[in-house]
Amino acid sequence: MNVQSASTNRYWRHALWLAVFTIAYNLVEGVVSIYFGIQDETLVLFGFGIDSFIEFLSGVGIMSMVLRIRRDPDGCRSRFEQAALRVTGTAFFLLAGGLVLSAIYNLVKAHKPETTLPGVIISTISIAIMWLLVKAKRKVGRALRSAPILADANCTLACIYMSLVLLVSSLVYQAAGLGFSDSLGAIGLVYFSLREGKEAFAKARGLECYCAARHDGNENVPSSLEKNNRHPEADI
Repeated sequence: MNVQSASTNRYWRHALWLAVFTIAYNLVEGVVSIYFGIQDETLVLFGFGIDSFIEFLSGVGIMSMVLRIRRDPDGCRSRFEQAALRVTGTAFFLLAGGLVLSAIYNLVKAHKPETTLPGVIISTISIAIMWLLVKAKRKVGRALRSAPILADANCTLACIYMSLVLLVSSLVYQAAGLGFSDSLGAIGLVYFSLREGKEAFAKARGLECYCAARHDGNENVPSSLEKNNRHPEADI
């Protein structure tokens, strides 16, 4: 095994461990968020927890993708990956619908959470960890010249945006006690849930659309890869 081959295998192992960590973290985050969301009656935190479980399902599909591409870089999506994308998309749409109805109900009833401090803590931790994951996935993706892994890094950015929605909503309530901030934060999550759901179904159909807008110029996909080796799964 030459040095280049050993380096490539090392980066593929890194990609796999990043996928495993993403799955484990989203599972823990989902449990904790839902627990405090129910206990403190904060809709935006509860919705954030449900989203974490959906991201957990998506992460399982990503792990399957990494294992497959490592074995066969030119292979097509497996049925499991397609099914995972459809389940993920459906779950995002259901989450969006549930959040809209719950937010309207809370606004009509002038409901206020007990506290949103757990939301502040959870969102702050999530932003830090997700940003580290974005950087790590981009490093691995560039080293492997893998468009799917680089696109997955962009998908992780959506988690950061949702964490920011939770953080702002929670801070506003903690500082000003405005009950409607919790419902407005939940509605903010609806936008990202709908976008993620739409993209999941597009990926399942094999359409070529980026998971998220390019956030760092030309860094996301190396130009030579884009021109010569555009992978049909670049949007995973």
